[in-house]
Amino acid sequence: MSSLMRPQSAIKSALKPALAAGLMASALIATLPARAADTTCPQGACDSAWKTASKDDKAQADAFGETYKAFLDKARTELLTVAAIRAEAERNGFEEWKPGTPVTPGAKYFHINRDRAMALIIGGSAPTSAGLRIVASHIDSPRLELKGRPVDEAQGFALFQTNYHGGIKTYQWTNIPLALVGRVDTKDGKTVQISIGLKGDDPILMIPDLSPHTARDQMKKNARDVVQHEDLDPIVAHGPHGEDGKFSASEWVFRFLKSNYDIEAADLVSAELSLVPAMKPRDMGLDRRLVAAYGQDDRLAAFASMMAAFDTKRLPHTTIIQFADNEESGNVNVSGASSTYLPDLVSELVYAELGEAYRQPLFTRALRASKALSIDVNPGVNPMSPSAWELTNAPRLGFGVNIKLYGRGFDANSEFIAWTRAALDDANVAWQTTTYKVGRAGGGTLGKELAKLNIDTIDFGVPLLSIHTPVAVSDKMDVLALKNAISAFISKAD
Repeated sequence: MSSLMRPQSAIKSALKPALAAGLMASALIATLPARAADTTCPQGACDSAWKTASKDDKAQADAFGETYKAFLDKARTELLTVAAIRAEAERNGFEEWKPGTPVTPGAKYFHINRDRAMALIIGGSAPTSAGLRIVASHIDSPRLELKGRPVDEAQGFALFQTNYHGGIKTYQWTNIPLALVGRVDTKDGKTVQISIGLKGDDPILMIPDLSPHTARDQMKKNARDVVQHEDLDPIVAHGPHGEDGKFSASEWVFRFLKSNYDIEAADLVSAELSLVPAMKPRDMGLDRRLVAAYGQDDRLAAFASMMAAFDTKRLPHTTIIQFADNEESGNVNVSGASSTYLPDLVSELVYAELGEAYRQPLFTRALRASKALSIDVNPGVNPMSPSAWELTNAPRLGFGVNIKLYGRGFDANSEFIAWTRAALDDANVAWQTTTYKVGRAGGGTLGKELAKLNIDTIDFGVPLLSIHTPVAVSDKMDVLALKNAISAFISKAD
């Protein structure tokens, strides 16, 4: 029995009355299926994958976790994530797709959208015009961003003025090491890459909080008011510089940027500079089963999708693995999932296949015949606050991927959910379901953008602890299960 299969205790319990009536146990047990027909996880009726996993499966999860941590260490922003995925894709035999190139069975391509989003394309046995498999995740994460005129000075300190990207609890971003990463584009067409704080000997930046000795008034405030968004300003430099202290701290910052990067103050208007946690991804817990790292929402799904793409053999349908930008701020911008990038790419692939026979209805029929998997992580049951969930429908770390059942018109239709269940069960992938407390929580995914294209779409997730904080926590077995779930989804024939 696969290490990720659900136990058959519920089935055997149902047989006890028949056994008591005199039926032979051996005959009945012999009729049981090789795996449970339904791997849903009612409260208390199934086990963690760590309990059912073999020694080899645990070793595989550990090894996969090491690869995952190395990926997260590089992929701190969308720009860095696209660069990391491209490098890995090229190492795995993917080539850049050029418009007009037909995608043949087994062909492997990548396509990049403005350095901030991209897609992997894998040729399937069926024509592209007969429908695709699409797996979508986003590669942006909550962070701080520099304003267009970011340098300010207060009490002898040079500070960066920031805005925030995605939902954050502001107080969690104080007193942690921050790195400055991103790019600056100048009027003469030059692009300057900046990365300060990720190397062991780099300086870091930090937003200082009040000490308990002077924070009595602050500690009377509600959590959302302890630190205002406008006050998330990290220290960049301190005190006068130069001979006789002729330069203030803020003046020194501009001189530093000019000397080291040939950047003028005005160039910061055309910059994408982010402040991200500088800590390296680490194992968490003495058993090393958890990963604590920044950026797991949603680069966990991006990593699992990428690895599933590299692990494919022969696919029934051409597959697009989409890595979109800006979901944490509403999918907007030309590299976000609300743009026409994905349908444009599908249209180009269909046109490359059909040539002059291409017609717009053939493109929309290809979308209608497609199946899409939208993936985004979600909060898991937190041992410190389990009451945040209605536990019967709550996702637990280590219990596999979760099929999201939102209700209120957001779910995939029942036949597509059944199709997806069959794909997971046939591949012996551990899964569970997720429904938030009614009216008490929420979140968004890329699924609505795919459904707008008339594509059958289902939402997956992987449970995390401390989601949207500077350091989130995942379970290595879930990361591996998600990769296997994606492989099962894109490999299943209609």
